Amino acid sequence: MAHTLFDKLWDAHLVASDEAGESLIYVDRVCMHERTGSIAMQSLIERGLEVRRPEHAYCVMDHTVDTRPGRGDATPAPGGEAFIASARGSAHALGLRIFDVNDDDQGISHLVSAEQGFAVPGVTLVCPDSHTCTLGALGALAIGVGASQVEHALATSCVRLTKPEAMRIRFDGILAPWVTAKDMALHLIAEYGADAAKGTAVEYSGSAVQALSVEARMTLCNLAVEFAAFTALIAPDDKTIAYVSGRRYAPRPLPTDAWRALDSDACAEFAHEISIDASRIRPRITWGTSPDQGIAVDGIVPEPESRDAKKALDYMGISHGTRMTDVDIDAAFIGSCTNSRLGDLRAAARILRNRRVAPGVAAVCVPGSTHVKREAEAEGLDKVFRDAGFEWRESGCSMCFYAGGETFGPGKRVVTSTNRNFEGRQGPAVRSHLASPEVVAASAVRGAISSPEML
Repeated sequence: MAHTLFDKLWDAHLVASDEAGESLIYVDRVCMHERTGSIAMQSLIERGLEVRRPEHAYCVMDHTVDTRPGRGDATPAPGGEAFIASARGSAHALGLRIFDVNDDDQGISHLVSAEQGFAVPGVTLVCPDSHTCTLGALGALAIGVGASQVEHALATSCVRLTKPEAMRIRFDGILAPWVTAKDMALHLIAEYGADAAKGTAVEYSGSAVQALSVEARMTLCNLAVEFAAFTALIAPDDKTIAYVSGRRYAPRPLPTDAWRALDSDACAEFAHEISIDASRIRPRITWGTSPDQGIAVDGIVPEPESRDAKKALDYMGISHGTRMTDVDIDAAFIGSCTNSRLGDLRAAARILRNRRVAPGVAAVCVPGSTHVKREAEAEGLDKVFRDAGFEWRESGCSMCFYAGGETFGPGKRVVTSTNRNFEGRQGPAVRSHLASPEVVAASAVRGAISSPEML
């Protein structure tokens, strides 16, 4: 019988299942961050339980940390210091590895998991964060779960789940200049709707996916949750193996033959399939308050066809019939687990080099990890950003989401490389337009929504 990649990973970790369709899945890695992870760890301690495999669990400080230079434990997010202190104390008590605020390897949890070699092909990994599916780009079965499920995984190395159906999404063809993995994802979500993959395990494939770097594949998998997917996967290949090789916690020697065998069988059947001609995708941007409300950067805002669409236009302060390139912006943000890796910063710097941010535009760049920040500074990318008028920050989630801390201000219009443009996502009444780092950089320079081709 032919199996999908998802079937193979699920079956390899299946401990037990019942007639109701629930399964007990073995968990190889448990990642936590200070907001929800602190809750799981504290509950475990209060119940007098121990971590079954402490060497395979770790905690990262990322969601509430201050990203301004010279930071300490103080944070602009109300309650952030308590989350940090609680996570630190609980992790110490449980004997877990902590990537603390000023650790040399601190960063956003999904970047740290990949950089350190915790996420590798074939493993299962859970984290109490919806964008854990990012790590499926490495051929890992990475699942975002709740705090109580993390507590269960810490104590038992298992988690109870219902197996989802499998969906295959093929991108074939050669991407046009300036088109990125972010554009691929935004195109997909706009074409099919934000809930089209609801509850499914998505496998991305096709020549356009194979041509992507591993970092770009992470962007594609990251946004699967905005397509309502349970998780996302890309079969590992030589690029994956090269990326994982030498990582601190990666296995030695690498089981390369076993990893190369992690692919869907030729005759495997998927419950759902989508095929997209990648050559027709253009640089994208969202106009509304959902990732599926998007068009080409030079497109015209459509007439609202629903009450939600009209509400979105009212919130965003945009009228249908408006050309997006006529929309002025107040701020630009490059960061988040979606687009803050070294390749993203290089791409944005390519546009910003020898250019300046438009007058009146506030621009911020937050590398996704301290490792990325060091590499970027070694290449002089920080100077490019600073010379262009961007703030250059320490790593963390920062203004990807508003937790009562930093924001660009009510009513401000932001072009952002993040993953969600919901009402208030980047602060009360902030208007967020999702785009690639290249589009963010071009828009910052022009002072209006722009594609790099316009500069």
